[in-house]
Amino acid sequence: MFAKVIIDQDAKALDREFEYEIPDGLDVKEGMRVVVPFGNRSLQGFVVGISEECSFDKEKVKPILRTIEDFAVIKKEMLQLMFYMADKMHLKLASILRLFLPSEMRTDKIRELIVKTCVLAENFSMPSNRAKKQIEIVEYLKGCGSEKMSELSNRFGYASLSALIKNGTIVVEEHHQNRTPEFDTLEKVERKLTPLQQRAVDTISEDKTYLLHGVTGSGKTEVYMNLIEKQLAKGKTAIMLVPEISLTPQVLANFKTRFGEQVALIHSGLSAGERFDEWKRIFFGEAKVIVGARSAIFSPIENVGIIIIDEEHEQSYVSESNPRYDTHDIAEFRRKYNNCTLVLGSATPSIDSYAKAIDGEYQLVEMPVRVNGMEMPKIVVVDMLMEMRQGNNKIFSIPLYYELKNIIENKKQAMIFINRRGFSSFQRCRQCGYVAKCSDCDVSLVYHVYENRLKCHYCGKRFKALDVCPSCGSTDIKQGAVGTERVVEELKKLFPDVPIFRMDNDTTSRKNGHRAILNQFRNAKPGILVGTQMIAKGHDFEDVLLVGIVDADQSLYQSDYRSIERTFQLITQVAGRAGRSSQQGRVILQTYSPRHFVYRFATNYDYKGFFKKEANLRKVTNFPPYARILRVLFSHEDEKVVAQECKLCFGKIKAIKEQYPDDFVYLDVMKAPLNKIKNKFRYQILMRFKLEKADEIEKKVFETVDPKAKSSVFFEVNPNNLS
Repeated sequence: MFAKVIIDQDAKALDREFEYEIPDGLDVKEGMRVVVPFGNRSLQGFVVGISEECSFDKEKVKPILRTIEDFAVIKKEMLQLMFYMADKMHLKLASILRLFLPSEMRTDKIRELIVKTCVLAENFSMPSNRAKKQIEIVEYLKGCGSEKMSELSNRFGYASLSALIKNGTIVVEEHHQNRTPEFDTLEKVERKLTPLQQRAVDTISEDKTYLLHGVTGSGKTEVYMNLIEKQLAKGKTAIMLVPEISLTPQVLANFKTRFGEQVALIHSGLSAGERFDEWKRIFFGEAKVIVGARSAIFSPIENVGIIIIDEEHEQSYVSESNPRYDTHDIAEFRRKYNNCTLVLGSATPSIDSYAKAIDGEYQLVEMPVRVNGMEMPKIVVVDMLMEMRQGNNKIFSIPLYYELKNIIENKKQAMIFINRRGFSSFQRCRQCGYVAKCSDCDVSLVYHVYENRLKCHYCGKRFKALDVCPSCGSTDIKQGAVGTERVVEELKKLFPDVPIFRMDNDTTSRKNGHRAILNQFRNAKPGILVGTQMIAKGHDFEDVLLVGIVDADQSLYQSDYRSIERTFQLITQVAGRAGRSSQQGRVILQTYSPRHFVYRFATNYDYKGFFKKEANLRKVTNFPPYARILRVLFSHEDEKVVAQECKLCFGKIKAIKEQYPDDFVYLDVMKAPLNKIKNKFRYQILMRFKLEKADEIEKKVFETVDPKAKSSVFFEVNPNNLS
C-alpha cells in the first residue's frame, strides 16, 4: 500500500503530493500525521490519500517512518475542504492543513494536562504516633476523600506525603484535566419569543442559506439559540461565529447558560492549553455547539445541522494574511457537505449578501422591530465646520458635551466611538514637514501618549517619540488625527470623577482583557466607554443611553469602493448600542460632511434606501457584486525582484485581456499603496472584469504566475482592503 503525503512545509516547491510506501504492520489512514524521510531529513506530513498502486518506480519509493498519533487528526470533510480551498483560493496545501489544527499541536509544544490526585488505600494502616504530619495527611484525606498531590505537598510537606505513597498508605491516581476558558455566569431566564422572532425561527427550517436582516436590538441572538436547540434535538451540531473576540465572552456566557458543557469556544485569545483542549473536545464529539471567531469555521465537528455567521458584513471574516480566505465561502462549502442550514445575520448586511437575497440565491428573513418595542435611538448630526466657525476647536461638539453631562448627572452610561487607537495618527514637524515613519513599513508611526512611544500598527515596532525633528532640529512638532487615548485624556479633564474605560487593541492585548473592561464598565454608574469598532456591535448594556461618534468621516473617504458602505454599517451598528432597555437612546454624530447622502440614510436607519442607491452606483460603475475584482500581490525583500516578477506576470495577463476584450473593465500594475511592510516590498496587479466569464478568466490569471517565482504571491478576490 502507498500513501500520498503533503509535507508540512510552507514552500512552493513542496506544494504537491509525495508518495511513500506504507510498511507492513504500520496502521496508516487518510488524515493521519506521519514522519517521512525527505532527502537527508525527517519531516512531518499529512496523509491525504491511500492507494494500492504507485505512480513511481516502487524500488525508489521510501517508506513512512512512523505515525505521530494513532488516529486521523484531519477528518474526511476537512480533506475535501483542503482541495476546494486550494483550487478556488489558490492556496498552498500545507498552509490550508495548518488551519485545521492548533498550531502548538503541530510543533509538539503542547500536551494533555495530567493532574495527580491522592486517595487512601483500601486497607491502609495509620502511621506511627511520632509521624504527626503523616497522621494529619491521613485525617485530611479521610475528611475530603481525595486531593491534588500538589496541594497536599504544599500544605503538609513533600517528605511526609512521599513516605505515605511509598509505604502504600496513599494511592496516586492520574486524571486528564481540561483547560477550560473562563466565562461569566448568567442567571437562566426563560424568554418567550416575540411574534417576529417566532416567525424567523419557523421560517429558517430548510437546508439552504438564509439572510436574517434584523435591526439592532431585535433579538437575533435569541433566534440563533432557538435554531440551535432545534438542531440539537435532532442529534445535530452547530457552529456559531462572531466577528470580534470582544463579543465572545458575552456570547459564550449566553450559550453556556443555555447549553452548558455542550459548548466549546475557539478564538485566538485562548491560551495554547485551552485551545488544544477545546479542539480535542470538539474532535471527539464532546462538544456539540462551537462558538468562536473566524477560525472556528475550521472546527473538526461532524454532523453539522446549522452554521450561523453573526454580523455577517464584518471585514474580520476575511483573512488578509496568509492563507487568505473568506469565511462565507468556507461556510457555504460546509453547508453543502453537511446538507445543513446556513444563517447570515446582520442589521446592516453587506451589499453582496443583500443582492443575493434580492436575486433569490439566499432567502431573506426580516426582523424590523426591536424586542423592547422602543424606537431606534435618535441620531443628531453635528456639523463640525459650524462648530469651528463658532469658536469650538475641541474634540467634542457642544451638543455632545451637554449630552454627556446629562448622562453623568442621571448616573447612566455612554459610549464614545472613534475608530483609531493611540493618541494621534502621526507626528509631523511644522517647519520642514518631516513625518515619523516605520523603518520596516511604508507607514507613518502612531503616537501613544501613555507610553510616550511611536508605534507601527503593521509590524509592531516601537520608537522614541519626537521631541526634536531629526531632519531640521525644530521642536515645533504637530500631532495628527485624534485617537482613543486622546479622547480619554480630554474626557478625564471634563469629567474627572467619572470612571472612563478604553477598549482597543492596546488595552485588550492581555488574556481576558475584553472581558475585564466590559465587566468594569457594566458596573460603573455613571461610566463612559471609549473604543474602536470592537465596541460598535453585539454589546448589550441596558444603561447606555448615549453614543457619541467623534469622527464619522474617518472611513468615508478611504480609497476603497466599500468606504460608503462601511460608514453606513459602522454608524448603524454603534448607534444600536444605545437605548436597548426601556429608555430612549440618543446618538450624536460629528461630521465635516453633513450633507453626504450616507448620513441621510443612516440617521433614518433606512437600509433599503441605502442599498438601492449604493447598488445602483455599483452596477453603473461595474463594481462588486456586479463585477469581480482580482488582486495579485507580490512581496519580497528585494524591490528589484518583486518589480520584475510582477511586471512579467502583468505582461501575461495583458495577453489574457486581449482574449477577453469585452469582459475586462480595468487592468493595471503598480506599487501597493503600502509599498513596504515588515521589510518586504509589495507590488500588485489589479483587474476588474464582468461576472459572465469571471471564473474562466480567474483560472487563467492564476496560471500566469511562475511557480518558481522568488516573490510570495497572494490572490485576493474582491479584497477587503486594497492598501
